[in-house]
Amino acid sequence: MSMIRDLRAAVRPTRRRDEPPYRYEKSAPACANSAIVDCGVYREGRRVSEHVTPAEAMAGVRADGGFAWIGLHEPTEAEFAGIAQEFGLHPLAVEDAVHAHQRPKLERYDDTLFTVFKTVHYVEHAELTATSEVVETGEVMCFTGRDFIVTVRHGGQGSLRALRHRLQDDPELLAKGPSAVLHAIADQVVDGYMAVAGAVQDDIDEVEIDVFSSGTNGKGTGGKGSPKGGDAGRIYQLKREVLEFKRAVSPLLRPMQLLSERPMRLVDSDIQKYFRDVADHLARVNEQVLSFDDLLNSILQANLAQAAVAQNEDMRKITAWAAIFAVPTMIAGIYGMNFDYMPELHWKFGYPAMMLVTVAICCGIHRGFKRNGWL
Repeated sequence: MSMIRDLRAAVRPTRRRDEPPYRYEKSAPACANSAIVDCGVYREGRRVSEHVTPAEAMAGVRADGGFAWIGLHEPTEAEFAGIAQEFGLHPLAVEDAVHAHQRPKLERYDDTLFTVFKTVHYVEHAELTATSEVVETGEVMCFTGRDFIVTVRHGGQGSLRALRHRLQDDPELLAKGPSAVLHAIADQVVDGYMAVAGAVQDDIDEVEIDVFSSGTNGKGTGGKGSPKGGDAGRIYQLKREVLEFKRAVSPLLRPMQLLSERPMRLVDSDIQKYFRDVADHLARVNEQVLSFDDLLNSILQANLAQAAVAQNEDMRKITAWAAIFAVPTMIAGIYGMNFDYMPELHWKFGYPAMMLVTVAICCGIHRGFKRNGWL
């Protein structure tokens, strides 16, 4: 148990509640005009080289042991070609790593594991609107071999620089080899999912409160409690963002299950145990994201139902007033006929009497509608 706590402490630093799971930045490349962010050789858990090329790093590994960790950010085909050749990476995996926009997956090519993670960043916003961007995704792709790990990052979030520094502070963990780095990356990605899920939950709660409070604090479209016209748009936008979130989380379940349950030569047996913890957290996040979709469906249906009720109330009011105005219209229509013999036509008090009758009938009808809740 102490080893599990030490491992979690190494890859999961203490964060403030308001601190984002990833640093939203693009790490500066190790050299100008290069996609390489960092390149180092690790032996017995300690970094033994600085400012080396991938070829020099692999030469040192083959001569003295250890493993190389090369990090890249959005490389082009030309920039990645030399590294792919040096490490013997499969062309199909290289194509996926360069062009990105891949589903989370785990594939094996000869003696290399190719893993794709979708990173998720929560976009802060002062107010949720029908056009607000809630989550933004990126990608981290890992080529894991016996004596190397190559990470390729796409997008502005998901920087691995802080993770590299934390791992370098734990030589015992890094001594486990490239699979320890793979686990740390997976753990950081899933931790990011958990943080984003909490933030999205807050947005959903806010929309839910707005929708149901607007339907209970008043009546009618002109009142305080009428449904907001933008609520349906906000809910639909949240559904789109949750769908993008789900596309990052759900496909990763199978890869994490394989890494945690199936013995693999490229994954240290001690490290494999800790993938179960990552898989468990991922399963919980996936259940939470699925519940988001169901909850938003219910909120959207409630909002549409409130809109229908509000429209029905408007129609009742219109109908009630139409009935009231029908009385003077009918009377005026009758006495507008050109007949000589009509009741009270030549009576001195005929006009005021007819006006009083009209007002009395209208007031009676208004009172009846008011009593029945139509007005």
